[in-house]
Amino acid sequence: MTFNALENAAKFYKDYSKAAGFSTRVRSTNKKGNEIKNQLITCSREGRWKSKISPTKKINPSVGLNCPARIYIHISKEIGIWIISKIVLHHSHPFCANQAEMLKQHRELSMSVHRTIENNEEAGI
Repeated sequence: MTFNALENAAKFYKDYSKAAGFSTRVRSTNKKGNEIKNQLITCSREGRWKSKISPTKKINPSVGLNCPARIYIHISKEIGIWIISKIVLHHSHPFCANQAEMLKQHRELSMSVHRTIENNEEAGI
């Protein structure tokens, strides 16, 4: 797949992750000068972290599950468009598409709630 801008490619994968029921994060971005050359976006459960808290006391002990799901985007030098060159769709954990709005990345304020917050800030509340 090709995209005109990096933001469009990232939005595409974010929309896909919301439909599938997982969240993503940018793992690495390579730059040459001020220009971004490529970007690796992974599942938010990629990696494994050592915790000082024992697994029996943890609220969510399965945060890092070494999930291999990822997408690699780079810019074509000749054409100047962004290309998805590598993609892994397999996940090492279950996910639920109908609960995707509960994930931090996919939460959004409704227009009425956003306006209420703005009104309260203007009033000093």
